[in-house]
Parts: sequence; structure tokens; C-alpha cells
Amino acid sequence: MEGSSISGIRQILNDYVVLTKPKVQSLLLLTTVAAMEIAGSPSISLIILTCLGGYLSAGGAGAVNHWYDRDIDLQMERTATRPVASGRVKPNAALAFGLILAAVSLVEMTLFVNLLSALLAFSGFLGYTLMYTVWLKRSTPQNIVIGGAAGAVPPLVGWAAVTGSLELAAIYLFAIVFYWTPPHFWALSLMMKDEYAKVGVPMMPVVRGEDETRRQIVLYTVLLVAVTLLPVAGGLFGLLYLVAAIILDGIFLTLAIRLQKAATRPAALRLYLYSLGYLALLFAAMVVDSKI
Repeated sequence: MEGSSISGIRQILNDYVVLTKPKVQSLLLLTTVAAMEIAGSPSISLIILTCLGGYLSAGGAGAVNHWYDRDIDLQMERTATRPVASGRVKPNAALAFGLILAAVSLVEMTLFVNLLSALLAFSGFLGYTLMYTVWLKRSTPQNIVIGGAAGAVPPLVGWAAVTGSLELAAIYLFAIVFYWTPPHFWALSLMMKDEYAKVGVPMMPVVRGEDETRRQIVLYTVLLVAVTLLPVAGGLFGLLYLVAAIILDGIFLTLAIRLQKAATRPAALRLYLYSLGYLALLFAAMVVDSKI
């Protein structure tokens, strides 16, 4: 009986962790820390406090997303076992959890980081929950383009945490994540087209077709390449970053063009998986370049 009770507690704790979407959080926190290191020389305590606030805010947004999307999550194979959709966590509990996390983040960052970073993190919460989840996701194939702004906020949070302000350099970082999001997510949506169609979510492949989605992926990848080179032109980064960006961009663009030509699930999967490593390596190159 005691073992069963412990197992039940572990399941509950795990479910609430899952509500915060920890896998998604890893990239968000990476861009936050990278922006902090580029902006200056933050203390370990400042990094920890900023990441804590960022995790709470983004985690709260994730929980609200689980609450709102529980109806369509239940109908899709990839999401049917999520805590709220499966019934393991009650909808109202997930909503309350998400709102509490967002509120705690706002207070924690205001008290221990600074007001600007707290407000930016909270704007990311509002952008993901209200703008993307509630409004855009079920109404337009441009949902991920406009809603992607919420996912591009973490570098702004990191920069503001160190400097207490926003500069053009921080906007560069925001723009890179913003233009990275569509090709990254559309590659995934190509693989999930039938599931999105089944639940009536107007993702690009469902509404505009797979050919147009692949064309848009190439287009946004070209825009991404251009944006990644802007920091060099603006003097923010030097030769090391430039070489890394050219190599990483070249691979990204090659995979996007191959996806357009091959039009296969493996090609979409390769681009999607590469895009994850791409963003991490690009921001790592920024940090190294800024420190030499």
C-alpha cells in the first residue's frame, strides 16, 4: 500500500512537471542565458534567479496551454496522454497552476532581478496563452508566425536582466528566434498534418497544402539566414560567429531545399531535428565570440 501511495505521488508530481513543458523550456532557457552572457558578465545567482523566473513564466504558459487545448489534445495521438487531456489532472487545477506560476514569476523577477525583465517574461506568458493558444492557433495558418513572438521573448528577458534596458543587439537576438520558429515548427506540422486536420487546427499544411508549406519553409529559412548575419553587420559579433553562422545557415538552407524537392517525412524530420541543434549551436557561437 505504501509503495502504491509513493508511486501515486510521483505520478502527480511528474504530471505537474509535464504541464510546464520542460523539453520546450530547455531551448528557451538556453537563449536566455546566452543573451545574459552576451550582454555582460552576470553572476551565477543572477543567472539562476532569471532562469527560475523564466521557467515559472513559460511553465505557467505551458500549463494554461494544456488546459485550453485539452479537447484537441485528446484526439491527437501525440498529445492524448498529456495530464489534462487524459484526465489525470483536472482542468481547473491546471489553469490555477499555470496562473499561479505566472504570478510567482512576476513577483520573483521584480524583487530579485528587475522590473523590465519581469514585465518581458510576463508579456511572453500573455503572448503564448492569449495571443497564440486562445486566439491564433485555431483561427489562422499564420498562427505560428505571429504567435512565435512569444517564444522569442527569452533573449530579451536575459538581456534586460543584465543591463536593465533593451538595445538593438537584444532585438537582433529576438529576431533570430522569431524567424527560426516558422521553419522549425512547420517541419513538425508537415509530419502531423493529418492529426491537425482531424481536430480542425488550421496549420499551414492543412490550409495551404504541403507544397506551399515547404515553399514557405525555404522562404523563412532565407530570411533567417539574412537576420543571423545582421549582428555581424551591426558590429555585435566578429569572425568566429560569422563562420559558425555561415556553416549552420548553409546546412539549414540545404535541408530546407532538400525538403522542398524530396517532399518526404524523413526529410521533414531531419530538418526539424537539425533546427533544434541549430539554434543551440548558433547561440553558443554568439557567447564564445562575445567573450574573445
